[in-house]
Order: sequence, then structure tokens, then C-alpha cells
Amino acid sequence: MTPNELLAIAMIAAFFVLLIVGIPVGIALATSAFVFGYIGFGPALFGLLPSRIYGVVTNYTLMAIPLFVFMGVMLEKSRLAEELIDVVGHLFGNLRGGMGVAIILVGVLLGAATGIVGATIVTLGLLTLPTLLRRGYSKTAATGMICASGTLGQIIPPSLVLILLADILQESVGTMFAAAMVPGLALAAVYVIAILGYAWAVPGAMPPIPVDERRAMSRGQLLRKVVLVVGPPIGLVVAVLGSIIGGIAAPTEAASMGAVGALAFVALSGRLTLSMLHQVARSTLLISAMVFFILICAQVFGLAFRGLGGEGLVRGMFEWVPGGVTGALVFLMLIVFVLGFFLEWIEITYIALPLFLPFFMQAGVDPVWLGILICLNLQTSFLTPPFGWSLFFLKGVAPAGVSTGDIYRGALPFIGLQMVALALVFAMPGLATWLPNVIGW
Repeated sequence: MTPNELLAIAMIAAFFVLLIVGIPVGIALATSAFVFGYIGFGPALFGLLPSRIYGVVTNYTLMAIPLFVFMGVMLEKSRLAEELIDVVGHLFGNLRGGMGVAIILVGVLLGAATGIVGATIVTLGLLTLPTLLRRGYSKTAATGMICASGTLGQIIPPSLVLILLADILQESVGTMFAAAMVPGLALAAVYVIAILGYAWAVPGAMPPIPVDERRAMSRGQLLRKVVLVVGPPIGLVVAVLGSIIGGIAAPTEAASMGAVGALAFVALSGRLTLSMLHQVARSTLLISAMVFFILICAQVFGLAFRGLGGEGLVRGMFEWVPGGVTGALVFLMLIVFVLGFFLEWIEITYIALPLFLPFFMQAGVDPVWLGILICLNLQTSFLTPPFGWSLFFLKGVAPAGVSTGDIYRGALPFIGLQMVALALVFAMPGLATWLPNVIGW
């Protein structure tokens, strides 16, 4: 092992040490890269850095990120989740486990419309957790369903994860969106089947909504609410995703349509105010700035790692793993899963994955299938204790009687279900590649 390769390993170790002591991710990335890159090569190593940073901030595809964030925050501020849970809850209220099914379906709708994990979990936690507990749902089942539902926005398009993966894999955003549709809906279906199966196997564990509550809303009122509440966000999402997947509009153009559509939707609902618009603009700025700051700092880290010979280290590591390419893929999935215990999805996506991907590209692995496998795996980073953000979000709004241990135990079965969905896509690549092939991407 050369001295520079030892410096590459030390740089990664220094990055994790800085994270552990509480240094923000972007600063930890840039600091460790500048220090060890300078030790190895001096200032010459960073001669390409300005052009790489310029490439990030002028990337036309990445310009879609703040527009999709604006669309999501605007719909979140419109109290869309409150109305959706009311309508969908009544639609499935006569089933055992019906409220659980409703929570998962609302997660799918909100994932497609907003993609904001924290907002979805906080809203569902405030609106449904006390009701679920009052109706006899166990603490673990109720908290697990809410946390899992909130993470669906990471695989259901238009997900920011998919946009960044498209950039890293050099694939079109439309291809990644199309590839994620079937696996994302399959994961939601796995959740629903598990909930209904548990409710059937354990009578009384997930009782239906009381008859009096269901009769409080007539069929005509329910149908009207379905049209007025569920229809517009679905129409907006179909228009945005359809224009991208169908090749009618570029992702940035479609994101612009989505932002304008969300603004019009909230204005027509009578909830648009200057105060709300200010809050949405501020939230969009903060989220977008955080994403781009990490992307820029990741360029420093990637440049230093490659300059110090890190790619050779990674290639040697995967060649050492038994089982050929299949064994290397399993090993990659294990690495991503373990990193999810400690890092957020954006750090794993833009720091770890570029280090590993060249090996799989040279081995001829389908990049679209690989991207969907990674995306499904990244979802676990929101659920895995001790640092799963979904768990933290829910704990912040949970009633006093719900402990952190209850939330952790509730998430574990859904982590297992995510592994089932991941195994299905691993064993059947067509789940990810079928739709892009059908539409000609």
C-alpha cells in the first residue's frame, strides 16, 4: 500500500471523527479533504476544483432541486396531509388495519406530491398517533407505520434521491423516475399486505374505525372530498412525472410547472397568504442551500480521494470479496445499509457512492437497476436506530407515553419489509428496468 493510499484511508477516518465530534457534514468533508490532499500532493491537486464546483452550480438537471422543494413545501404548508388522512381514512375505515393502510397510502400520495419526510412524519404523528393509540393499536405498530409511511417519499418520484442518483450515474432523470415507479409502489404494497396480514392474524390488534365515525360522513360527501382533495395533487403529480417520463419536458421545466401548479392549487384553496409564501420561500432556500453546500464540499472530497489513489483501494476491496460481481453487489448493499445507521442519505449518495460506482460500471452492471437498489437501501437510513431521522421526527411529536424504545421497536419490522422489497428487486431486475424499456428510455 502506497503512502498516498494510506492518506486516503486516514482522510476517510478523519471525516468520521469530525462527524462524531459534531462538525457539520459539509465542513467535515472539505476540511478532511483539503488537509490530507494537501499533505499528499500540495496545492496542485485542487487545480480542477473551481471547474468542478462550477459544474455543480450550473448543472441544468440539479436546478430542478429547488423547484421540486418549493412544490413540496408549498403543498405541505397547504395542510394537504390533514385532508388526505381524513378522506383516505374513511375510505378504508371499515377494514381491520384500515387506518394503517390509509397511513401508507397517504405516505405514497404525500411522497409523490411533496417528498418531505420530516413534514410527512410530523403531520401524521400529530394527526393519527393519538387516535391510533386510543383505538387500541399498539405503540410499536402505530409508530412503525407512521415512520415507514414518511420514508416512501425517498423512492416515489419526484424524489431528490433519484435526481442526485441520476446525476451520479449519468442517466436521465426521466429514466430513474420511470425505473422507481414499480419498486416504489411494490414497497408500499409490501407494507399494506403486512399490515392487513397482521390485523387478520391478531384480531383486535388493529380495529376498524367505529361505525358512528364512519357514518358521520355520507357517501356523497366522501365522494366529493375524494374528488376535491385527492384529485388535484394526483393530477399535479401525474402532469409533472408524465411530462418528464414521456419526454415532453426536461426535469427542470417540469419542476417549474409543478411549482406553479402547487402555487395555483394553494391559491384556489384560499390558503395562500404573504406569510405562507415567505415561509415557503425561506424553507426552500434553506433546504436547497444545504443540499448544494454538501454537493460542493463532496467535490473537494472526491477530488482528493481520487488523487490519493482511493479508486484503486476500492477496486481491490471489491475484487477481494468472493462471489464475483454478485458478491460485490451484496457487499455494496451491506455497506450502504451500515452507513445508514450513521449518515443521512445525501451524504451516502454523494460521498460514498461515487467511490464505489466505477467498479460496477466497469463490471457492466446495469446502472439503472443499481441506482434503484441503492435508492431502496438508502430508505433504511431514515429508519435504522440510533440515528434514523424518521425516528427523531416522530419522537418530537409523540405523546408522553410513547418512548424512544417503542419507536425503535416499531421501526424494526418495517426495516425487514424494506429488505424484502430490496431482495425482490435484486432477484428480479425487471421490476426496475421494465418501465424504462417499455417507454423507450
